[in-house]
Amino acid sequence: MKPTQKKKLLGIFEELYPNPKSELNFKNRYQLLVSVMLSAQCTDKKVNDTTPALFNAYPSFKALSEAELDDVLRIIRPINYYKTKAKHLIAMATLVRSQFKGRVPLSHKELQSLPGVGQKTANVILGELGIEPSFPVDTHVFRVSKRLGLATSEKREVVEEELKECFEPELWRNLHHWLIFHGRRVCKARNPLCAECPISFCPSREV
Repeated sequence: MKPTQKKKLLGIFEELYPNPKSELNFKNRYQLLVSVMLSAQCTDKKVNDTTPALFNAYPSFKALSEAELDDVLRIIRPINYYKTKAKHLIAMATLVRSQFKGRVPLSHKELQSLPGVGQKTANVILGELGIEPSFPVDTHVFRVSKRLGLATSEKREVVEEELKECFEPELWRNLHHWLIFHGRRVCKARNPLCAECPISFCPSREV
């Protein structure tokens, strides 16, 4: 994509999706970490529908680390891959208490040492908290960035690097959310709404 088109793209996204931020509901770092772990391969809406009961029952790392697996399973059953995620949540909370004094670690290495936390989850945590610029690549970012011609690789970690090279670090957080919003609302996986999309210079446009 040409520099002039990149600038125009940013302007379109800013107009379409002002004040971009995560659509997950959370009140603190504990809730953010748990919510992001649950959101892997699951919609934010489903996570938001489930976490109030989870946080009411387990309001802290301490409470979650002492939870019975069957009780967590019962609460998060609507979440995709709930059996694996329930085990990861309890193990994660236990490790945060024992290794990080009950506080969310704030480095990639430490975050990824937690059960159920990979590169994308660590990127989301650090980016949302403003710890460091990051560009998490989920299924929407991956799909939309490739359709727009911003990335070409079939590997998410390479797409992340391609996007970082295209844009300044101060744009990463907003652009990450913009690509997600556009993927959810317009540039859908099946039957993208190209006729409704204002990005007229998109190389994948079908009208």
